[in-house]
Amino acid sequence: MAKKLKITQVRSIIGTPEKQRRTIKALGLGKPHKTVIHYDTPVIRGMINKVKHLVVVEEIENGGENA
Repeated sequence: MAKKLKITQVRSIIGTPEKQRRTIKALGLGKPHKTVIHYDTPVIRGMINKVKHLVVVEEIENGGENA
């Protein structure tokens, strides 16, 4: 089964560099406490690594879905 990541923004992007703001937007976030789910890919992991101080990541199993 493919793993998914539950990504929650926990800090505001106010005062952060433009590249980090764009990364947050590309992940589908933008406001604190917003949560999105993405497949666990190297691209998503790299994006998370760039903004790891702004987000919390949880691994979830793809429970019973056909992928």
